[in-house]
Amino acid sequence: MTEIPDPWRPAAFPADPAAARQVREWLDDTSYALYGIGHDFRGAGLANGDFSGAWLIDAVLADVELGGVCLYRADLSGADLAGANLGGADLVRAKLDRAVLRFARLDGADMVKASLHDVDASGASLRGTRIMGASLYDVDLRGADLTDAVLFQNTFKVTMDDTTLVRGLTGTAFGPVTVVSDEGSREVGGADLEAWISARGGEVQVIPPQRRVR
Repeated sequence: MTEIPDPWRPAAFPADPAAARQVREWLDDTSYALYGIGHDFRGAGLANGDFSGAWLIDAVLADVELGGVCLYRADLSGADLAGANLGGADLVRAKLDRAVLRFARLDGADMVKASLHDVDASGASLRGTRIMGASLYDVDLRGADLTDAVLFQNTFKVTMDDTTLVRGLTGTAFGPVTVVSDEGSREVGGADLEAWISARGGEVQVIPPQRRVR
């Protein structure tokens, strides 16, 4: 006899009563996407939940446990995810424009075709993250850890510095990136960017604009 798995329940509900009520109502009818626009989800334990298509615009998810969650096509524009654990999360086609990912943990996350415009991801951990066909435009990656992350034909207009870890970073990307040092900031693209990453243990091919696949 096949055992029917128990429905998913959060390990902890948000401390904010309005956000907790929103989650409880959604759990009663998951036929629609979670509506969490502007809600404060701090204190919640939401690991392994399926929040596909969720509306989390301007939501506060700082330090929230989101390991293994599914946020496929979710809209997290302007969301505060500082310090949140998104390890192993499904962020395929997620919209993260203007989000705060400062010191967030995204190790092993799947960010295929995700959108990250004007994002603070300084100090974030993206070890082994799949960033493929994504759009990273004006993303602050200073102090971030991209060890063993995989890139594939991403718009990659980001800011890095000497504390950004790129050892084992592989794949392809469109540049240039802005590199910040004690001497100031400079744009680095093409062969110079490849050499900059190579000197730090990564191997990324920077694709010239005319080779971009539409």
